[in-house]
Amino acid sequence: MAIIRFMYLWQSPHWPELTHDAAAIAADLARARLAQGRLVGLAASLQLVELGELQLSGWVQEAMATAQIEGEILPLHSVRASAARRLGLPDATPTPRDARTEATLDILQAAAAQWQQALTTEQLLAWHAALFPTGYSGITRIATGQYRTHAEPMQIVTARLGKPDVVHYEAPPSGDVPAHMQALLQWFNNSRGQMDGLVRAALLHLRFEAIHPFEDGNGRVGRAMAELALAQDMQTPQRLFSLSNQLWIDRKGYYAQLQAATGQSGTDVTAWVRWFVGCVERASLAALAQIQTALDKNRLWARLGASHPQLSTAQRKALDKIIDAGPQGFVNGISTEKYVNLTGVSRATAWRELTQLAEWGLLVKTGQGRGTRYVWAWGQGPAATEGE
Repeated sequence: MAIIRFMYLWQSPHWPELTHDAAAIAADLARARLAQGRLVGLAASLQLVELGELQLSGWVQEAMATAQIEGEILPLHSVRASAARRLGLPDATPTPRDARTEATLDILQAAAAQWQQALTTEQLLAWHAALFPTGYSGITRIATGQYRTHAEPMQIVTARLGKPDVVHYEAPPSGDVPAHMQALLQWFNNSRGQMDGLVRAALLHLRFEAIHPFEDGNGRVGRAMAELALAQDMQTPQRLFSLSNQLWIDRKGYYAQLQAATGQSGTDVTAWVRWFVGCVERASLAALAQIQTALDKNRLWARLGASHPQLSTAQRKALDKIIDAGPQGFVNGISTEKYVNLTGVSRATAWRELTQLAEWGLLVKTGQGRGTRYVWAWGQGPAATEGE
């Protein structure tokens, strides 16, 4: 069957010298830097526990998202437990270690820890070996801890029934990979401080994905390399936001932008750089919103604790769930049955405690009989709650 072919980025006579229009990305960079600055400034005001939670969230989101982009779902409880352990944070629910989780977090931790060092071939191959500890990708045995050596082309292909297959991308031949990677690592290590750090991270990720040096795991290793570049840019191993989570949210855009940038014969990658920088901005804004929500919640609980010190453990747990749900959660209000399910108390206790919360003005009672519901009524908090 015929195959539709294109000329690729690495086949350009100017490869690997990628270019971009600095003026065209200036506004995008300014917005991203503003978002980063606001995030770093707010993070600096956090207490150690709050900062630890922010970093834990960043690690969890990064690990989950970089796996999801490749179609793999990691167990959230295992990711959180492993990330907490690596950050030296307490974990209330000891969880057996999951091999895929540990492999993913191994390279994320290595990328963060090595931010002050030059990246070597040995380190990069070690990341790849760590990602596939069994030597298998699914049920397929692959070469781990080494660049690909197979003679057949490394292609990303969509097969279409009754129509020509579409080769979205074909990477350089395996025999050329060591030279391409040596040039990439030399450029990366020498370019630090020589260009904007976000642009450098964008170019690094694109060049790596264009080379596609491994049999499998190129996406995850490539995103870890981008994380390393961002850590070097921010001059800290602290992970305050998750780039991969933004790439996952806009995965269609991610695939389209990579395909457009690698599937062209020219080396002007301004569009890719602008898109990548925009992802950094959105990731920073998302983390900023997360911090602000946490701070607002802490202030709310300080007010609740001062005005209602008599709140029971179950009442605190229920209110915490309602606060976390926010305006879009608990749409029809919380019932006695829902309260029982949330807190584990008896139905009689649930009725009594909900009545108390209404009497204290924290919840508002609506409906009658079996249709009785309680909705949020405290200050500027959630305006509605979830039904059964």
